[in-house]
Amino acid sequence: MTTPLSRRRFLAAGAGLTLASTMSACGSPVVASLTGGQPATADVIYWHLFGGGDGVNMATMVDKFQKSTGISVEATLLSWGNPYYTKLALSASSGRPPDVAISHLSRLPLLAQAGLLERVDGGRFTSAGITQDKFTPAAWSKATVNGRVYAVPLDTHPFVLFYNVALARKAGLLNQAGDDLKPMKGRNDFVDAIKAMKDASGEFGAVCTITADPSTCWRLFTMLYRGVAGPIVSDQGTRVTIDRSAMEETFAFMQSLTGKLGLMPSNATSTTSSTLFSQGKVGFLFDGEWQIPTYRGVTLANGKALDFNVVPFPAILGPKPVAYADSHSLIVPRSSGRSAKRSADGVRFIKGLLNESAIWAGGGHIPAWLPVQQSKAFLHQKPQSNYIQAAFNAVYDPVAWYTGAGSDFQTAMGSVISSVMTGNTSPKSGVDAMTASLKQFSTARPPVD
Repeated sequence: MTTPLSRRRFLAAGAGLTLASTMSACGSPVVASLTGGQPATADVIYWHLFGGGDGVNMATMVDKFQKSTGISVEATLLSWGNPYYTKLALSASSGRPPDVAISHLSRLPLLAQAGLLERVDGGRFTSAGITQDKFTPAAWSKATVNGRVYAVPLDTHPFVLFYNVALARKAGLLNQAGDDLKPMKGRNDFVDAIKAMKDASGEFGAVCTITADPSTCWRLFTMLYRGVAGPIVSDQGTRVTIDRSAMEETFAFMQSLTGKLGLMPSNATSTTSSTLFSQGKVGFLFDGEWQIPTYRGVTLANGKALDFNVVPFPAILGPKPVAYADSHSLIVPRSSGRSAKRSADGVRFIKGLLNESAIWAGGGHIPAWLPVQQSKAFLHQKPQSNYIQAAFNAVYDPVAWYTGAGSDFQTAMGSVISSVMTGNTSPKSGVDAMTASLKQFSTARPPVD
C-alpha cells in the first residue's frame, strides 16, 4: 500500500471483502443501479448517508441553502456503511459521480489514494475562504493525505462521557457551583467516580454497550489504549505495531470494570445501556455524542425529566485526555466532465453547509468550521458546547485500506474487546487474539488488476 491504488483495487476494498467468514458487509444501497450516471436534474447533485434526526437536520440545511442562493440541490440518501462507499467509488470510477458527497474522514485515505477525489486546498476553495485556519486542527489533519487536502471537515463526533446529574450530585461528584463534574485525572479518580455513582444508584456505576455492538467496544478501547500507546498498525496498515504491555494493561483495566470491581454490567446490549441510563439507574454512560437526541425529553418513573450532561473523557490511562472520534466531511468526487459552473456551485454548496452547521450540531456533533464552532449559535447549545475540547483531542482509526466507519476491521477488533469485557477472554489472550486478527488484515490486499 505504499504505491497508489488502482481504482479497481479500491472498489474491491470498498465493497467490504471478507477476510474471514465472520466478517460481512452491510446491507444494499437505496439506489438500485450501481453504475448509473447522475442526470443533471439540479445545479448540485449531492449524496449523503444521513437518516433519522441527522437526516432531518441535513434536509433543513440543504433547504436553507437553496432558498438563500437559488441554486438547486438534488440530495440522495444511500445506505450507511460499505454499500455507500462502494456506490460512491463505482460512480467516480465510471466518470459519473455526484458533485458533492459525504465521507467519514476515517474512510478518506483510500478514496484519495485511488485517485477518486478532487483536492480542496486551493483554487475555488481558497477563494471561498475555505482554508486550514478555519477548521479544527485534528479534523483538517485527518483530511490531509500525503500533504494534500481531499475533504472539507463538517464536524467531529467523539466518544464522550454522559452522566446523570442527580446521581452525580448525590455521589458528591459535582463542583461547588453544581453545574459540572469535579475534575478527574488518572484511573484512580475515574474508578472512584464510578464507585461513587454505583453507591448513589444502588445498581451500576456506569454502562457501555459491550455485546452486539463491536464498534462501541472499539471506541472505548481506542480511547483508553491511545492514552498510553500509538496506533496498532502503521505503514498504511501493512505493519502491526501493537504495544503488548500497553494493550494488556488496557484490557485488564476494562475487564476490571465489568469483572472484579462489578462497576458495569458485562453483557450490556444497546437496549441495556439505553434502558439503564434513561431510567436513571446508572450514573455514567460511555457512548457517542450522537446519542444525545435519544435522551432528550425522557421522563423518569417519578415524572421528572432525565437530567443529564455530557463532557469529554478525562485522562485515564495516560497523562493526557484522548477522544476517539470520526468526522463527517464533504468531498468532491473527480469527474472530467463536470462543468466550471457545476464546480463553482458545488463549492458554494459546501460553504453553505459549513455556515449552517450550527443546525448540524443539533444532532450532537461539534462543528469543524471554527466560525460556527466559536459562534453564539453553537456555544449556547448544551450539552454540545461542553465537550468542544474532545474535537481537539481527537484520535481517529489508524490509516489502512480496511479501517474506518462501518468496516469489517471495527467488527473484528470489537469482537475481541467484547470477549475480554465479558470475561470470556483474559487480557493476555485478548492481546494474542487481536494480534492474530491484525496480521490477517495487514497481509491482505485488495485484488490486483
